[in-house]
Amino acid sequence: MTSLAIFFDNVKLPTISEVGHALIATLDNDEASAKSVAAIIARDPALTAKLMRLANSARFGSSRGVSSLDDAIALAGMAHIRTLALAACFAEAFPQLPGLDSDEFWKSSMACAGYAKWLASGIGADGGEAWLAGMMLRLGELLIYQVSPVAFAQIEQQPHLPGGRWEREQRLLGFSEGHITAELGRRWNFPDKIVQALESSSDPMAAHPFCRLAGIIHLASLLADTPSDDPAILDTLPADVMDTLRLRKEWLSKRFPSHDSFSAAP
Repeated sequence: MTSLAIFFDNVKLPTISEVGHALIATLDNDEASAKSVAAIIARDPALTAKLMRLANSARFGSSRGVSSLDDAIALAGMAHIRTLALAACFAEAFPQLPGLDSDEFWKSSMACAGYAKWLASGIGADGGEAWLAGMMLRLGELLIYQVSPVAFAQIEQQPHLPGGRWEREQRLLGFSEGHITAELGRRWNFPDKIVQALESSSDPMAAHPFCRLAGIIHLASLLADTPSDDPAILDTLPADVMDTLRLRKEWLSKRFPSHDSFSAAP
């Protein structure tokens, strides 16, 4: 086992694009406008093209062609387009790794993000923040490969039971992917509220005071690790976290989303 500081001494910090850093800076800026976010994204033609393809896909439910970023933002909302852009920036910052199913990894991350946004809607929390934190959660696992490919292989062993990665990471490293991603977020200058949520994500009940966002992404990750369209899966979620968040199972059961609805790659 090692400390998180020593762990990062052995990490080559992933480089996020200038556009990604500029988008991160808008997260803590309440005055950031749709126009300013569109102007940032427009600096990267490849990213703009990717978002335009998404905006014209069936997922956005548009009956007409979307021909500009302004149209895409008007259709989906500034926060949604910004988080999709950041997700694409994350994917570009990390290389493909031997032994990692990249498609599964990003689909799982998108599912975690989607479930987090859905859970946030059940308690009136910020859906954009929840989506982004859920999308980021597993990034720390990619850094584990840099430091210890052997530990990474053990963490990735099948089966992938809900919460199993956290247990393996804690046992092998002394901390979880959430702790690593939190430190990465800190070094990337993410807002403190997202960093703190990631830091407590593997054990939200241990944080004092309780962090709602940490509780949300904890539950979202468990759901993402259990691909199922059966609302009965809600009965397997930790009751203490559910109760503290005041999530009502009746509400959740009636609105339980399809796992595949979140699985589009970034």
